[in-house]
Amino acid sequence: MNRDLRRDLYAALCAALLVLTAVLVGTAIQHRNGSLRVGWPPLLASWDPHVGPGTPAAVVVAAAVVAYGPSLAARLPWRSLLLAVWGASMAWTWSLALVDGWHRGVAEQLTTRNEYLPAVGRFHDIPAALRDFTRHILIDSPDNWGAHVAGHPPGATLTFVLLDRIGLGGGGWAGTWCITVGTTAAVAVLVAVRTLAAESLARRAAPFLVLAPAAVWVGTSADGYFAAVAAWAVALLALAVRGVRSALNGFCSGLLFGLTVYLSYGLTLMAVVAGAVVWMGSSRRRPLLFALAGFVVVPTVFTALGFEWWEGYRILVTRYYQGAGGVRPYGYWVWANLACTVLIVGPATVAGVRRAVVGLRPHGGWSRSSPRPLAVLVLAAVLALLIADLSGMSKAETERIWLPFAVWLLPACAFLTGARGWLVGQAVLALLLNHLLLTGW
Repeated sequence: MNRDLRRDLYAALCAALLVLTAVLVGTAIQHRNGSLRVGWPPLLASWDPHVGPGTPAAVVVAAAVVAYGPSLAARLPWRSLLLAVWGASMAWTWSLALVDGWHRGVAEQLTTRNEYLPAVGRFHDIPAALRDFTRHILIDSPDNWGAHVAGHPPGATLTFVLLDRIGLGGGGWAGTWCITVGTTAAVAVLVAVRTLAAESLARRAAPFLVLAPAAVWVGTSADGYFAAVAAWAVALLALAVRGVRSALNGFCSGLLFGLTVYLSYGLTLMAVVAGAVVWMGSSRRRPLLFALAGFVVVPTVFTALGFEWWEGYRILVTRYYQGAGGVRPYGYWVWANLACTVLIVGPATVAGVRRAVVGLRPHGGWSRSSPRPLAVLVLAAVLALLIADLSGMSKAETERIWLPFAVWLLPACAFLTGARGWLVGQAVLALLLNHLLLTGW
């Protein structure tokens, strides 16, 4: 065993010990006073070993990606590879979701009282609902919003309102939307990695973007959809700063970044990843001007319709501490959140991030074929995630909340050797999580 592989395995082992510690310490705290407010610390889940309709498909998809993923990723034409990655990601995510069955795994996930769909009927008059939105955020306000509606800007809820308006109402369509859109995040990440680093690195990362344990929560949570919007914003920005249709891609990137911050307040931290992309791009200002022009569109529309983002966030902070956020202990979650991250990105990604840190050492020159651009992209996502963690506004449930950051950690797996062995580890973790636990999403 060579030295690099041994260090990779040590990193994965340390991550496993972090998860085990979070489970043991969290279980003791939860049994003592219930302050964690989760059923199976550090995840919002309950112990429920089970199989379901999606089990055979999940096993088949995992085996196929392990056996053929690396070789196909190396030789498929680029556009065919992107389509194959999206198709395989959907197959993996759908099969995992259907382990819990259609109703429990997909159709009912977004219909519970704390989710978005119960609020759809209150948006008959969208401008009036937006003007009145902040008045219903606090728990003690009349007709207060459910936790997820109150905890996000109205762009998240409006997505499902608009789906309902075009005849795609109900939990089944909402779940289908989140999975179909959410799985495109893998494609967006590949586009960005190829543009900023090298196509060879993107191809090596492709099977890991498919077989990510994060798929357990992409199917079905709205945060999977948020992750895709943010990922495409970053990918289009990468194309723009590299001079690929800089005006169009820059403007569309800005539009999506504007939408991103109206889907989730916490996704303002995607600015860290965007900053890394700009830093690695060209020095030309033209793409950035178009991106800025696109960015102001969504805030302008929402502000004109009566919703003030900063006011919503100010009130949300109060609501956060009125609910579980005021009870959950920071001293546990500030490190247990990282254990959640290990579970959504898997041991291969932990080893890949270790190599990304090594890749930043000042050996060799800076070029798109060197590991350094990809390392910068990955570590920018790590930085954004750590800021979110230290803020105290992400105590628990980060297995879904941090999906938009986690998808940018996955391409670190391109640095690994022995891809098939690591892919087995990723698949086994996802299958165990989905079959042993009943997750909240």
